[in-house]
Amino acid sequence: MGKRQEAPHASLADESFYAPGRHRALFSLLLVAAVIVCYAPAAHNGFLNYDDDAYVTNNPHVRAGFTWATVKWAFTTYDAANYHPVTWLSHALDCRLFGVNPAGHHEVSVLLHAANAVLLFLLLARAFGYTWRSLFIAALFAVHPVNVESVAWTAERKNVLSMLFFLLAMHAYVWYTRRPRMGRYAVIVLVFALALLSKPQVITFPFLLLLFDYWPLRRVGEGDEGVPAPLQGWPNVRSPRRSLGWLVLEKVPFLILSIASAVITIKAQKAGGAVQSLTQYSPLLRSETAVIAYARYLGKALWPARLVALYPHPTRLYPLWQVGAALGLLVLITAAVFYFRGRGYALFGWFWFLGVLVPMLGLVQVGAQAMADRYAYIPFIGLFVMMTWLAADSVAAYRKRTRRFSILTVAVPAIFCLATLGFHTYRQVSYWHDTQSFWERTIALTENNYVAHDSLGEYLARRGDMEGAVVHFRAALAIRPDDLPANLNLGTYYHGHGNLRAAIERYQMVAVYAGDPGLRATAYGNLGSAYRSLGDPGRAKQSFEEAIKAQPEHAMPMVLIGLGLIAESNGDFAEAVRDYSRAMAAEPTDVGYLLLAQALEDEGRNDEASAIRERVSRLSSDPEGAKRQAEALRGK
Repeated sequence: MGKRQEAPHASLADESFYAPGRHRALFSLLLVAAVIVCYAPAAHNGFLNYDDDAYVTNNPHVRAGFTWATVKWAFTTYDAANYHPVTWLSHALDCRLFGVNPAGHHEVSVLLHAANAVLLFLLLARAFGYTWRSLFIAALFAVHPVNVESVAWTAERKNVLSMLFFLLAMHAYVWYTRRPRMGRYAVIVLVFALALLSKPQVITFPFLLLLFDYWPLRRVGEGDEGVPAPLQGWPNVRSPRRSLGWLVLEKVPFLILSIASAVITIKAQKAGGAVQSLTQYSPLLRSETAVIAYARYLGKALWPARLVALYPHPTRLYPLWQVGAALGLLVLITAAVFYFRGRGYALFGWFWFLGVLVPMLGLVQVGAQAMADRYAYIPFIGLFVMMTWLAADSVAAYRKRTRRFSILTVAVPAIFCLATLGFHTYRQVSYWHDTQSFWERTIALTENNYVAHDSLGEYLARRGDMEGAVVHFRAALAIRPDDLPANLNLGTYYHGHGNLRAAIERYQMVAVYAGDPGLRATAYGNLGSAYRSLGDPGRAKQSFEEAIKAQPEHAMPMVLIGLGLIAESNGDFAEAVRDYSRAMAAEPTDVGYLLLAQALEDEGRNDEASAIRERVSRLSSDPEGAKRQAEALRGK
């Protein structure tokens, strides 16, 4: 057994990057304070119409709170084209505590981000042996504007939650490597599984463990444990060394979990219609986008400007010079990293960044984005490590060359950097304040963003500004004529203005090509309503039935009422009662209850019908208006 090397002492050369462990509690509190200050505007932000409705505001399972039924649903659903039961339960717990008050939901996400910053700091300080360097890396993570999307967006709770369990799994791994025991190993497996059940972004975990084995743990190789590192900056290694084959074998259970998570995720995304076809985005276009995305992520790490929620995926190949420049940059940095491979942080940081991003580069394209700020939440840690250690080496070299050193040489630029990032994070959080300003800013800062036009148009339509909404639906179609949400919404506009033939044409296109079950069900439901208005009950019934087939567990009340109206017109009052009853169980309305009462009366169940009418008359804010609407529906 070789003699262990003691932890490095704080000489003048590295005094700015090392601090005793007793300061770590204070530094942890400072990180929490920094996050709370920078994310203070989040408490005043609302929910957006960008997935927040699917995850919270329009999700009856989540809004029901933390119940056994919600737990069962969370572990069996592919809602939102994902499988992340722990995330669903987190949202359900928030609803239990705060209802649909957005402030509580946002504050929980901010606290989770603060916890992640502290866990990252403690992990790096423990593994690297340098408290100040670890503090600076964690502070970069805490206040970098690119992470705002993960924290300020309610629907991205899955990102911060998955990161929490990911960091706990990393802590457990370092704990295990100091004294390998099956019990400790089981803890890693359990916590990693929770991370995957929050969001599958951490499927590269086994790869990252091998990076940790290489540096800073230095477990790779044969010989005594704790062999001193040849370069300044390597920590005091206390983990037993193992052969590379043994270390790879050690990661097999984690790899199995990652593969299982990837398979389930792809299945969920296909079920939700989120996976894009190769005809829409060719393999060459996806590859080009991945290369350019790497370069753009590097740019946002160094200069986080013009950050928005959605960077639209191009539909045409990039100019050759752009692809060549991005590829050249990646090759140049990779060559430099291998040239300086003796400095463990270079390979560690660079391949952490490259590796973690691989599942999120769009090689299997999910959604309409070319890249996303939320995807940088974990990968940027590698860049922060590499840049911080490079700066530390530069300072050490400068001190050795000039034989002069002042703590201000490091402290002033570091504080200025963090303060600047924190200021921009504070501003960035405010951009998530409300739906309209959120999408208007996105449109202003991006080109050809048809998704932003769709979302802003839908928001305006729900507010009753249909004319303003149509401007954005048509703008989306000018960018992308096959944009299904825009076609559906424009069909709704035509439908409302009596142009039923034009509406049907739009609805049919969406019904045929939509991969998302919800979108397809809505298109068929609208199509049924249009056919019924045209006096074609046969096609109307067929369309309503197709809508139910698209989403059998979430049949829309509009569809069930449409079927009930057709059944009633055919004299099948028992079927009409069943359809109306199902619709009212899903979404009670005064109009729906009046239709149910009439069907019950037609079936001869007068007492039940009278009880329902009396209830509507007593509780409705506008019973006469509801009566007129019900009569109008039955008259068509």
